[in-house]
Amino acid sequence: MVDKDRVKGAAKDAAGTVQKEVGKLTGNDSMVAKGNANKAEGKLDKAAGHVKEAIRGEK
Repeated sequence: MVDKDRVKGAAKDAAGTVQKEVGKLTGNDSMVAKGNANKAEGKLDKAAGHVKEAIRGEK
């Protein structure tokens, strides 16, 4: 069973990528920074999900 943190992290990572690219296209540096922050937060959530699964003995 996939941990909910992995799903949440993947969604944040994808949303951050979109936000970053829109910021680049519009020249909005603040949006690019927020997109990068969301991507980083998503990657941390995914990693937390992997750790939880490893502790439970799931693959």
